[in-house]
Parts: sequence; structure tokens; C-alpha cells
Amino acid sequence: MHLRTISMEYIDLTSEAAVSETENVLKILEDSPEFKGKEAEQASFKQEMKGFRMLFNRFITTRTQKLDWSKIKPPSGDTIIPFDKLPKVDKEHIKKLASKLCILKLNGGLGTTMGCVGPKSVIEVTDGQNFLDLTIKQIKFLNKEYECQVPLILMNSFNTHEDTLNVVQKYKFNKVDVLTFNQSRYPRVWKETLAPVTQSPSSRLDDWYPPGHGDLYASISNSGILQKLIDQGKEYLFVSNVDNLGATVDWQILAHMEQSGAEYIMEVTDKTRSDVKGGTLIEYEGKVKLLEIAQVPASKVEEFKSIKKFKIFNTNNMWVSLSAIKRVVENNELSEMAVIRNDKSLDGKPIIQLETAAGAAIEFFKKSHGINVPRSRFLPVKSTSDLFLIQSDLYEVKNGCLIMNPKRPFPGPPVIKLGNEFRKVNDYNNRINGIPNIIELDQLTIAGDVVIGTDVTLKGTVIVVANHGSHIDIPPGSILENKVVTGNLRILDH
Repeated sequence: MHLRTISMEYIDLTSEAAVSETENVLKILEDSPEFKGKEAEQASFKQEMKGFRMLFNRFITTRTQKLDWSKIKPPSGDTIIPFDKLPKVDKEHIKKLASKLCILKLNGGLGTTMGCVGPKSVIEVTDGQNFLDLTIKQIKFLNKEYECQVPLILMNSFNTHEDTLNVVQKYKFNKVDVLTFNQSRYPRVWKETLAPVTQSPSSRLDDWYPPGHGDLYASISNSGILQKLIDQGKEYLFVSNVDNLGATVDWQILAHMEQSGAEYIMEVTDKTRSDVKGGTLIEYEGKVKLLEIAQVPASKVEEFKSIKKFKIFNTNNMWVSLSAIKRVVENNELSEMAVIRNDKSLDGKPIIQLETAAGAAIEFFKKSHGINVPRSRFLPVKSTSDLFLIQSDLYEVKNGCLIMNPKRPFPGPPVIKLGNEFRKVNDYNNRINGIPNIIELDQLTIAGDVVIGTDVTLKGTVIVVANHGSHIDIPPGSILENKVVTGNLRILDH
């Protein structure tokens, strides 16, 4: 008992010291001489630091608190509504809904994991088009089909903002209103002292970070765009990751939102073995909550990954009432959103980033719930394995939307696993001379020094492994069905 008391006293003392030190650093930053004659810039910086203070203080006060695992329950039946139970919508109703709709894409990520420079949204994905090109085509079609003006809003980070502004210039003659704003820029903190890394508002970019997409609500409000949309008569915001090519407007979901009076709807879908780390909806002490793997005790991670107990996961497709966003921000109702601690390193030293997830806001909106949508609404491109699928004959592009080829004899896409040699887009392009025909493919695994020729057809389960020191060329025109290819196979010029 005595040891526990000392431990808690020590935590309280270090917490007080951390808050005090952080406050001192933030005041110095806010009053920096760099802001002389730049009052608007200083006011914006202070607004961001206000948000960081709240997040940091919440982290300090809650870091010893743990979820009581025994109180965590899978969501009840009325919390998750099956997609096939939603009402049908006629064209006249769609026109009314479309006039009230806005589309927001989370555009803060870089393409570095795929070896690309700049925003991920400008990576070419299919037929010479990038993610933004496809999104613009979708909205352009909606506006023409339903005689409306649905705007596109891009939430950028300081990592993607300038490049995105340059890219969107090419869309100004597409009859689509494109609005952009930056999410917040917060200082990273040292793990040992919890003091901010930065000593200057204009220090190097590595000293700062975008605090997760949970920053959406405050940032769209601070930007003035939220009020602008409300003044235009807009009511609903459809939010999704820019790299999720399955996240297109669904009028049945929006009609259900209108009919049910829900302020927030989260799209979830059935979990598979490849989705076990995805956040899931739970019921906790009578509330619907989003549970992320980072919040799960180490001893319960395997239970969290269980497909039997937690059967669905969050696609990060969200439908939110604009007026409700205004209310929860102005009333500071999101001040209790769960903080996600993200441990990283900087200059060889451990640091911490404090983040929030947009889905964690679900518990603060009225009549919020989930809809279990078809897997086709979750089609993210996180790797070249995903890119392989999107670029194949498995999908067709219609009005900017990806539609699965009707010739596909099985439901759902095949499982694609490309090795490290294909991880970067340049390597991927150099090793694949033509995307194979995969209409009848179940699973593909490629590892090692492998090159694929043109006009190749893959069926069933295909495994191609070039062991260390070996090289495999899959010849042009090859048909591989339920095959395992190993060893050496070279095509020599002669």
C-alpha cells in the first residue's frame, strides 16, 4: 500500500512538472519576436497551441487510466444497422439530399511508405489518374446528374498543403468547388521529460506533427469553412480517407441519416484476417465508443483481434451533421475524446505524438450509430499490393468510381501479397511490365527478385518465390493456375 501511494505521488509530481514546463515553452513560442508585425499569423498559432494544451493536459490527466476490459461489449443490434435494411431513394429525393451535401477528403498523408514524394493523393492509381482526379470526376458527375453543387473540401496537413494547392489549380475549370484548409500543427514532445521538442515557431518540420484526423472538427471550424458551408444551406458532411477508392457517395445512407435524425454515422464492415488491427465499435458504460488497438492492454490484444468477438471494423467513412459539428466545437464537447499516444524517434531519441481519431467523436453526437456496409465501400490503397488490385482488370472506372468487373466469378477481390522488392512504386513499375489478368485469381504471393512479363494470366492460388540469389522471369503470355514457382527462371536476350 505504501509503495502504491509513493508511486501515485510521484506520477502527480511529474505530471505537474510536465504541465508547468510545457506551459512555459508554449508561452515563449506564442510571444516569439518572429511574430512582430504578423498579428494574424500569431493569432492562428495561438489558436493551434490552445488545442495542443487541451490535448496535452488530457493526456497527462488520463495516462494512468485504463479501460475496464470487463465492461467492454460488442455493439448491440440497434447500434449497427445492416446496409440492406436501408430505405430505397428516388431521384427527386436524391436531388434534395444532394443540395445539402458536402464531401471532405482527409488529405494529410504523404506517399513515403510507397517510395513517393509529396501528397499521397497525387499518386497515379489507374489510367493515368490519381486519387484527386477520380474524386473530382465523381463530384462532377453528381453535380450534373442531380443539378446541384456539391463542394469538395480537402483537409491537408502542413506536409501536403503547398503541393495540394498547386495540384488543385488544374481543376478550376471542372465546375467543382474545391475548398482547402490545414489541420493543426502541434509540437512533438520528448518521451523522457514530456517537454516540447521545438524552441521556435519556425523550427524544422520534424519538430512538428499533424495530430491525427480527430483534429478535423476543430480545424474546419477554425478555418471558417464550417460556417461558410452552413450559410450556403449545407447540412451533411461525408468524410473519408482520400486513398479509399470505395468511399463514394451513397444516397441510401444519407437518406437514412436524414430519416433517423442521426448526427453521426460511421460505416463499418465485416472484419477479415487482414483487418484485425482496425478500430472497432464497442459499447462501454452505456455509450457507443470507437476502440483502437493502441488503447488495448497488451494482454488483451489477441482478444481484440478476434473475428468472433469483434466482428466489424471502422472504414473511416463518416457522415456528420454540420450544425452538430458547430455545436460540439463551440461547447467544447469533444474535450474528452480519447488520446492516442504514438511513440516515435527523432535524432535517435524517443518522442511522443499525441493524436485523436475522427471516429472517436462518435460518442459525442446524438443518435450516432454504425451501418454495416458491403466490403466494396472499403478499398484503400496503402501499398503496392493494393495498387496491383486497383490497376488490374478486376476493376473498371465509371464516372470516377471503381466498379468490380462483372466477369469476376467470386465475391470480393483476391488476396495480394507482394514482397519488399515491390514496395516502392518505381520498383513495382520496373518489375511488372503489364498487370496480369486476375479475374479468376484467389490469392497471389510474390517474393524475391521476380519480373512479370506482359499479357500474363493468373488463376486460383499462385505463389512465386525467388530465394536469395535467384531470379525469376514470368514470360509474356504465361498462364499460371494453382502454381508454385521457385528457383531460377531467366529469359535471356539472344
